[in-house]
This record gives sequence, structure tokens and C-alpha cells, in this order.
Amino acid sequence: MKDILKVYGPLALLVAISIWVALALIDPAPPSRVTFAAGNSGGAYYALAQEYADRLAESDVEVEILETRGSLENIELLRSGRAGMAFVQGGLATDDDRETLNSLAGMFHEPFWVFVRSEAAIDGFGGLRDVRFAIGPEGSGTRALALQMQDAWGGDWPSPSQSIESGQAAASALLAGDIDAAAFSASMNAPYVQRLIEEPGIALLPFDRAPALARRTRALDPVTLYRGIVDLEADIPAADVPLIASVAQLAIRENLHPAIQSLLLEASEDIHAGNSAFANAGEFPAPELVDMPLSSEAERFWKNGPSFLRNYFSFQIANFLERAWVFLIPLITLLIPLIRVAPPIYRWRVRRKIYVWYSDLRELEARGREASNDEARDKVLDELSELQKEVGELDVPLSYTEEVYHLRSHIAFVRNLVKGLYARDAGEEARHTA
Repeated sequence: MKDILKVYGPLALLVAISIWVALALIDPAPPSRVTFAAGNSGGAYYALAQEYADRLAESDVEVEILETRGSLENIELLRSGRAGMAFVQGGLATDDDRETLNSLAGMFHEPFWVFVRSEAAIDGFGGLRDVRFAIGPEGSGTRALALQMQDAWGGDWPSPSQSIESGQAAASALLAGDIDAAAFSASMNAPYVQRLIEEPGIALLPFDRAPALARRTRALDPVTLYRGIVDLEADIPAADVPLIASVAQLAIRENLHPAIQSLLLEASEDIHAGNSAFANAGEFPAPELVDMPLSSEAERFWKNGPSFLRNYFSFQIANFLERAWVFLIPLITLLIPLIRVAPPIYRWRVRRKIYVWYSDLRELEARGREASNDEARDKVLDELSELQKEVGELDVPLSYTEEVYHLRSHIAFVRNLVKGLYARDAGEEARHTA
């Protein structure tokens, strides 16, 4: 056992040190807490962020959800580092944003609703130039998209066409006749959108040139509000309405840990893959409907799917193995020859215990042959007896017992040899005396 410890102990210590060094050099573990910039607490962004939080909690990752005014504030929170991920309305990212932010994919449509009072007799977006048009406050995604649309239609639009009412306030102002039109970038399930669609004196403005608009901006998509989809019995709407929709994308800081990105991507496939009013099942997530560069992790995920290890292990174990394999493989490659050389070293140490006695035995044999008197021979015989005793106490593995017995028989042989020389000399001396 002592020999085993002496040989394999240093090897085990070397392995432990090597593993410790490898673990110290591998990529850091993913954070256990991340921040998600959503929207207002009653909106679609916030509700979806909560779904993501629930999914990440299953992998022991806590998500703090920040309530915000919308996409532009979300982008600012991402750029400042106060949030790691956020929903961002397509078409709002600037060139500077694309330098520091990435996208995981387009996740769902956000139709750009423009409702007008029927008596205003507006038949296209260009007709909104000279009416009281609510496009939302500064910093809102609705206003940013409306300004893009106004720019696409050309010219400088007057200030009445850029009033700041939004959400429920804008819907109420439109119903009261205080404004002539209002724009919303929102889900069809938003209460004020539902109310305005069903209101008799309010018309939904169609975007007949939606495909052309979508070609001009990558994160816009032409969609259709199909006849009767809001209310089949009441036939609302009474005809198909072409619309333009921004694609809300899940944006991240470029340094967000790849493992967290992977969790978000896995969750997105379950959360956004279903059927909706504007997309068939399986159309989302859509990595091509983004206006920010996909992260390298997203490109890998959409090309190959979840990692091999993630298919068989929990998130924590799979992540550790994915981080460690880069160092563990060369480490194992290095340790294989060390492990292979250990058994020969062990055998050499055991045999060395046995063979070291042969040096003493040869010396004693030589001294016994050269002894010229009884005193010298007796001393050799005493040392041979002591050597035999020490060898008898030698502790070796059972597989090496045969070699120990060979050594003991050789000691006995030398003792008999010395005794024989002693008897011969004694006989010769007796003859001489006679």
C-alpha cells in the first residue's frame, strides 16, 4: 500500500493540480442573475418578459424585469449596460447600436395601426400630413416608426401631424374628436386597439404598399388583418386589411454570456413558435427579420440547434462541460502517458526492494570465499542470518512473493556455500595436523 501511495499519490496530486489550473482558465460561469428591459407593466413586452423569466428560473437563473417606456429606452438601457437583454421594435436601431448590440431573432409581429375618424376621409398615409395625427411621445417606438413612415412619404410634416398622445390617451382623444388620427405599434390584443377596431366611427387605415415598405427596412414585414379575425359573427373587419408590422426582436448586449443566450433561444422556440393573428405556427422566431447583427451564439443555434450536451444534461451540467472540454481534452491527453507509466514505475519500486538485497548477498559471498579464518567466516554467516531475517520481514504484494522466495533460497545457498568452505578448511587442517 505504501508503494502504491508513493507512486500514485504524486500522480493523483498532479492530476488534481492540473484540473484546478484548467478550471481556473476556462470561461467564467454564466451569471445567476440577469436584467431584462421590457415595457410598461400592462403591455405585451412585459408579459412576454415574465414568460422568459419563468423559463430561465427553471435553470436557476433569476431575471429582474425593468419596466420601461418602450423600445428606445430599452436600447438605451442595453447600451449603458443596465440591462443585458430587451425587446426592441424593429427598425429603431442606429449604426452605433449595431456596434455594441446583437439580436437573437425576430420574435413576433407588432402591427403599425393607424386609426382615423371616418369623416376625415383619409384614404392613405400621405393624407395624414394635414390633420391632427397622434404618433406618441419622444422616446416611444410608435413615434420613431411613424417618423420613419413620414420620411418615406417625403417632405417635412407639420407639427399637428406629430402630436404626442399615445396608448389609451390617444384612443380616447380620437374617439372624442380631439384628434383626427392616431398611430399605435402594439399587439392586436391591446384593449384600445380592440376598441378602435370595433368602433363604428373609426376606420383602420390600410397600407397597400406594405411590401414596398418592408423591402426598404429589413425589420418590417407586410401582414394582413384577415376578414372576420377579430369577430367572425360581426364580420370585423369586413374585408382583409393590408398592414405593415415591425418585428419585435430580442436584443442583447454583445457580451451577454453565451449560456444565457442559449437559454433565451431555447425559450423563444416555445414562447413564439405558435400560431398568431399575423403568422402561421413555426414562422417565429425568425433570425432573418432583424436589423441588428445576430450574435455568434444565435447563428450557431439557428444553424445547428441546441448543443449536443444540452440534449442530454441539465443546463448547469451541460454548461460546465461545454466550458471545460476545451481544457480537459488536452489535459486528459497529457495524463494518459503519465498514467501508463505509473504501473512500470510501481513494478520497478517493488522489485528494487528485492534486488537491492542481491548486492549485499554478492558482497557476503565474496567475503565468505575470501575468509581465511573462522572468525571472518562466522561474521559472514551471522550477517547472512541477519539478511535472511530482514528479507523474511519484507512486505511485498502477493504477485511478487515468488521473487522474495527466490532471494531467500539464494541466501540459503550462499550460507551453505560458506559453511562448506568452512568444513573443507577444517578437514584440510585436521589432515595436516595428523
